[in-house]
Amino acid sequence: MVDKNDGEKHPAKDRTAGKQDGGTTPVPPDPEPAVERPRKPVWLHIFGHDITAPFLLLLLSLVLFAPGQWTVPPLDRDEPRFTQATKQMLETGDYVDIRFQEQARHKKPVGIYWLQAAAAKLTGTGAEAPLWVYRLPSIIGATLSVLASFWLARAFMGPAGALLVGGFVALAIIVGVEARLAKTDAVLLASIIVAQAALARIWLKASDRRMWATGFVFWTALAASVLIKGPVGPMVVGLTVVGLFALTRKFSWFRAASPLLGFAWFLIIISPWFVAIWIATDGTFFTEAIGRDLFGKVGQGQEGHGAPPLTHLGAMLGVFWPLPSFFLIALPLIWRERKSPLVVFSAAWFFPSWIVFELVATKLPHYTMPLLPALALPVAAAMIEGAGTGTRATLRWIAAILLALPALGLAVAAFGGPFALQTWPSPPGVVIVSLAGVLAIAAAGRLLRGPALYAMPAVTLSAICLAVGIWGFVGPALTPVWVSPRLVAALDEIPGCAGQGSRQVVTAGFHEPSFIFLEGTDTRIISPKGAAEFLSEPAGADPATCRIAAIESREEAAFLAAAKEIGLVPEARKRVEGLNINGGDKVDIALYQKASPLTGTQDHHAEQQ
Repeated sequence: MVDKNDGEKHPAKDRTAGKQDGGTTPVPPDPEPAVERPRKPVWLHIFGHDITAPFLLLLLSLVLFAPGQWTVPPLDRDEPRFTQATKQMLETGDYVDIRFQEQARHKKPVGIYWLQAAAAKLTGTGAEAPLWVYRLPSIIGATLSVLASFWLARAFMGPAGALLVGGFVALAIIVGVEARLAKTDAVLLASIIVAQAALARIWLKASDRRMWATGFVFWTALAASVLIKGPVGPMVVGLTVVGLFALTRKFSWFRAASPLLGFAWFLIIISPWFVAIWIATDGTFFTEAIGRDLFGKVGQGQEGHGAPPLTHLGAMLGVFWPLPSFFLIALPLIWRERKSPLVVFSAAWFFPSWIVFELVATKLPHYTMPLLPALALPVAAAMIEGAGTGTRATLRWIAAILLALPALGLAVAAFGGPFALQTWPSPPGVVIVSLAGVLAIAAAGRLLRGPALYAMPAVTLSAICLAVGIWGFVGPALTPVWVSPRLVAALDEIPGCAGQGSRQVVTAGFHEPSFIFLEGTDTRIISPKGAAEFLSEPAGADPATCRIAAIESREEAAFLAAAKEIGLVPEARKRVEGLNINGGDKVDIALYQKASPLTGTQDHHAEQQ
């Protein structure tokens, strides 16, 4: 679709020079006349080069991914599970078995835990590392994904088009979310894109001669994806290879990847830990990871995340923003060039894996993230070729609406959401996100007026404003949903209990992993009766150590009944109310201590009042 010199204009076809039947009949015109390439904008003249483009993508990635890394508390239940397991590796020195407190965490391989542990050690923070340290592999993985997308695209097109491909990956909402979560998916995306970039070069070369360096990159990246998230990487890459075989009916090109030696190298990389975990768990890891976690997600929606087929297709319209709007604009030109190597490779990458993701019962928005570059490739190429110049008005209007709506919706949510949570919105956050909505409208208007290429500056500025506004201001200001950090802060305010080293804490009814990570590994989750017995126990060898039971209101009656039964007089020191970000349930947590001997029952009741 686009050659390696995508800044040069294709020579126009001479439709009258050729003659038929003695030179009297002109050659009939093509049924679909070529779209005239748009003039390169100034920013593409400056940055559409192999030296300047990666620097711009690096800067763009940092601007998009850095806001919120230090200020947003633990998100999702998965993130604190990963960080807590890594924290325990650092505390125990066991870097083979993966555990969350005493529970074996046999769901994912060890790769991300090792990367997070390395980040903690390299920063000198160790097991007490703050959350942003554990997030470093994710922001680095997301940034590498952007740069690797540029390298991938350079196999098919010039640096100007490759800059657009990297830009679409950086701007995508889902990539920005995963860049801020200390878990597997951002690093997995980077490994898959690197493997696919090497595969593209092997396929395009179509040679029986071994491509040793490219093959080494391919098999190494594939092994890294396995250590990060098991079979997902090999599935996406393997289905791409099968798709290329099916679409081209050619098989010999894969010999250049040195499949025998490459697979041996692949096994050398992944085998040591898999053997070690087999020995350490007597094979239980594979039973849990494959038998329960993997097959469980395939057969039924785990943890309430089941959804019917085509759910991912609808979700991609939002989580891949702003790419879907440009895809609609570029679709006619992509279809016209459907037999080009670029479109063939993208189709072999996208469709087989997408079908698998739709058939799997468990569906989460980030599952399809490895398919994002497969869509960005043909879209960027079509934009360089002039996509949007002759697109039908109906299609342009749909694309413009898809481009503007997410930003406008987030602007409304930034203002109205805090009121729904009974708190005040962040003034700078509302202003910045509203500016993002205005810029998105400007970009949508540009889509309506001409080549899609000219809408990129406005949509990029809109994405930057969204990242800074939502993650830097709006999110941290939503204090009602950050229950765990406020609970730890309340514990610090109890006299004699400031500092995690001076207290022992148990919790009943509030079981969020984020609280375990923030408060400490020794925090115990027990029953209401166990909490009462915990407070009634005599002080240990260190009389300065205070005991606190965090009791959620739904368990409070059972806790007080158990305390009365054993003769314990509990005293509520603090209460923390909020909205549990997982599930949306309201929570009301009381921090109880054993009443001081000097405090009478009447004084105790008066303080509660």
